[in-house]
Amino acid sequence: MDHIDRELLTQLQRDATRPYAALGRAVGLSAGAAHERVRKLRERGVIRRTTVEVDPAAVGGGVLAYVMVDSSAWMGDSAQDFAALPEVLEAHVIAGSASVLVKVRTTSTEQLQDVLRRIYAIDGVSGTQATVVLETFFERPVSPHTA
Repeated sequence: MDHIDRELLTQLQRDATRPYAALGRAVGLSAGAAHERVRKLRERGVIRRTTVEVDPAAVGGGVLAYVMVDSSAWMGDSAQDFAALPEVLEAHVIAGSASVLVKVRTTSTEQLQDVLRRIYAIDGVSGTQATVVLETFFERPVSPHTA
C-alpha cells in the first residue's frame, strides 16, 4: 500500500459517497485509476465495507458502557454468544484481570442491567464489571497513515 492508497482511504473515511472523479482529483489520479485502486483495496480486504455513521443517541443508544467480563474458563470460543446480544457492539478477548472486554450501547441503565444479566448467563462467565461513559470527547476511525 503506497501513499496514494492511504490518501484514498482517508478521503473515503471522510465521505464514502464521493464520486470517483472527486476522489481521483483529491489524490492526483483519473476517475478510472481511483476506481481501480479502490476496487483492489476492497479485494485485498483493506476496505471491509462501506457504511453509514449513525448518531447512537438519535436512535436510542444513549447509554454507552464498557464491560469487563470475568470467567471461570477460556472465553476464546464464545464469540457467537456475545454476538447474539444486539446491544454488544464489540467483544475482545483480552489479557489481564478480565477475560473479555465488551462495548455495549443501550437506551437506559435498566436495559444495561438486562444486558449484564444476559452476559452473565453465557457459559463460563463468572462476573462482570461495567463502566458507564458519561461523555465522549471524540471517537476516530483507524488512520491509514499510522503504519
